[in-house]
Amino acid sequence: MDADPADQPRADAQALAVVQFAPHTDIDANLAALTERVRAAADQGARIVVAPEYSMFALGRLDERVHAAAQPIDGPFVTALARLAADTGVHLVAGVVETTTPDDGRIHNTLVVLGPDGALVTHYRKVHLYDAFGQRESDIVRPGPLTEPPVFTAAGLTFGLQTCFDLRFPEGFRRLAAAGAQVLLLPAQWIPGPGKVDQWATLLRARAIENTVYLAAADHCGPRGAGHSMIVDPAGRIVSELADEPGIALAPLEPELLDKVRRTNPSLSLRRFTVSAP
Repeated sequence: MDADPADQPRADAQALAVVQFAPHTDIDANLAALTERVRAAADQGARIVVAPEYSMFALGRLDERVHAAAQPIDGPFVTALARLAADTGVHLVAGVVETTTPDDGRIHNTLVVLGPDGALVTHYRKVHLYDAFGQRESDIVRPGPLTEPPVFTAAGLTFGLQTCFDLRFPEGFRRLAAAGAQVLLLPAQWIPGPGKVDQWATLLRARAIENTVYLAAADHCGPRGAGHSMIVDPAGRIVSELADEPGIALAPLEPELLDKVRRTNPSLSLRRFTVSAP
């Protein structure tokens, strides 16, 4: 039986990569590790590369050390990411520790998107903070403002941004899909624990299926993350996945497959409720 052409990767399909590594408290070492993987992903054909939440500076449990590590969004770490994006010709998405106002006492958990020209395309400050499983991210992190859905366009597709714990709040993903997102990107530091990998995979596939979108999730590997970075297609099929070691997962983005899934399952056009920020 012949396969449907829409189910086959196209040679000219734009490639999406998620990179998985183990950032810690040495910002220079984190940048070097990330640079190595972004360059490798670009060499493999990636045009959009997604790195984890807290790629700049990471702890198993946040404490006051993040205040000293925080930088403005135009600081040296993001400037280095901009050069890397320009050098490799990719759209690069990564999580940074961003300073807030001097009197706030907290930082922002921020995603930045750097374009292949080195420009800051957009950014997203995490809205849902990880006050769960015995952690209190809100003691250290200021929640981001409820702005317009964070989307950008690349490779002829529209991408939306969410971060880690946002995964447990489906309305944020639906807002992005309603705003036109066809690919949802989720940098994360998914803290390991009993059942956490099963929850991670289940929720990622659910967000892809219910919104008929590609979903790319970049996690930390152990010991500060659960690993299993993956790319899921609009039908919920895992098309590329890592285990718990540093690496790169790569997959083509196929507009024909996206269109086919949305014709077969027009759940976005059939919805009866809208989602908006309060």
